[in-house]
Amino acid sequence: MSDNAKSAKIMEELEDKILAALSDAEDVMELLATDDLIDILADSKTTGDEINVRRVESEITEKEIDVTRESFRQVAYRASLLFFCIVDLNIIDPMYQYSLQWFQRLFASSVKDSTQTEDVTERIAILNEYQTLALYQNVCRSLFERHKLLFSLLLCTKILFGDNKIDQDEWRFFLAGAGGDVEALTNPTDWLDDLEWIQVHKQLVVMDTKLPAFAGILEYFINFHKKFRKIFDSQMAHEEPLPGEWNTKLNSMQKMLLLKAIRPDKITAALQNYICEQIGKQYIEPPTFRLSACYKDSSNITPLIFVLSSGSDPVASFMKLCAESDMSNRYDTISLGQGQAKKAEAKLENGRVKGWWILLQNCHLCVSWLPKLEALVENLNDQNHMDYRIWMTSMPSPAFPVSVLQNSVKMTMEPPSGLKSNLM
Repeated sequence: MSDNAKSAKIMEELEDKILAALSDAEDVMELLATDDLIDILADSKTTGDEINVRRVESEITEKEIDVTRESFRQVAYRASLLFFCIVDLNIIDPMYQYSLQWFQRLFASSVKDSTQTEDVTERIAILNEYQTLALYQNVCRSLFERHKLLFSLLLCTKILFGDNKIDQDEWRFFLAGAGGDVEALTNPTDWLDDLEWIQVHKQLVVMDTKLPAFAGILEYFINFHKKFRKIFDSQMAHEEPLPGEWNTKLNSMQKMLLLKAIRPDKITAALQNYICEQIGKQYIEPPTFRLSACYKDSSNITPLIFVLSSGSDPVASFMKLCAESDMSNRYDTISLGQGQAKKAEAKLENGRVKGWWILLQNCHLCVSWLPKLEALVENLNDQNHMDYRIWMTSMPSPAFPVSVLQNSVKMTMEPPSGLKSNLM
């Protein structure tokens, strides 16, 4: 109950007492013969004065709360940017599904687990960084390796767009390149062949005419093309400084546009440097996959899904976790396929009652049963055994129930590639 409501209730009770005293008295002489009414009126005045003081204090406090709340709007704005980074990931792969409820739980845990401080400005910075990194780490474990840098770039540019630090026309040019036909001039260089010159010239013409930051770049390139040869020949072209005033005149995004015109093969490396510069190196280094951490994020109503790729097999990791979690004698597995639906339902019911872990393998091979699985997952509740877990494996499939994907803990499983991944 608010302070205003409490005050109103107290005043109402005092008014009732006054009315009761007046109605109980038979005449004026009886009222004057006792001090009851006088005492009630005195209490009423004292209480009224106290209420007025409290009301003033309450109004001041409410204004302070409003100011503080308004200052945290930056955190809410960052959260909205982050959410819209993940809503369209399903365009890339049908298994990349994330619900608003899942995001809200992640945001709430970020507020709870992040470092506390009385300084509002510092607290806002901590919250923004913590929730951004938490989202990156949670989403990365459900993405295939080839999509992780793409997600990092999406995260980075979404934040920069929110801060008005990226020009829309430059971003559109970065994504789409030069369109239309441009009549190429005679090749002025001795280090670009004619086909390469046509491509470079076309990019430079559009940049020179459509993007204000690059005004004069075509003429400069033609007159001083030898200065650009070092970039063209370098093994680390993405780290080479631009010639002349262009190195200080252009920002990092604009430098990438020029690099894309001359050495498009180095854009991936340039993007990694760009992300590191703008939001930090931690956003291009996906966290090492740990099944135990994924399990901690699950519950008896939250399934865990292994999203498979060719050559991956999560059963060994699952069995190892069973041993570590003292579940070696309390798990069951079934490989789904034709005629396995009833057996799977029986195992799920047994696990729900006894608190077992049930691993449903190859869910993509039993598409006709997936609606039933969706209904079983939607009916999960806290009355199930606390140790009960549903584990699933599936190749990417557009037929997999979206509601199950959105409210589950997803993990991609790929054979390790590269020296670091194999060592880990």
